[in-house]
Amino acid sequence: MEKQQSLEQCIKSCLECMEACNICYDSCLKEEDLKMMVSCIRLDRECADICALAVKSMQSNSPFVNQICILCAEICEACGNECKNHHHEHCQKCAEACFRCAEECRKFAA
Repeated sequence: MEKQQSLEQCIKSCLECMEACNICYDSCLKEEDLKMMVSCIRLDRECADICALAVKSMQSNSPFVNQICILCAEICEACGNECKNHHHEHCQKCAEACFRCAEECRKFAA
């Protein structure tokens, strides 16, 4: 895949993941058993933040873009693994977006 296409796909995946994490975060706060959702909420925040940073680093051609995208992939994977443990629809959608983003970030940084 051409680097430019890979860049655009990675930015798109990061933005979608950030949105899914923000929706999941907000929805988790409304769940009955908040204690059970603590790790999910924490990782949603972390993941949304690193996705935003990854997008900025790709758009500005940061010299650290590969390291940021690799870290983004790791955090996305952790968030996806946490979210997939919860049966709420917002968690399941978030997990999918996280795994997709992790894959795109790894491809881009390769």
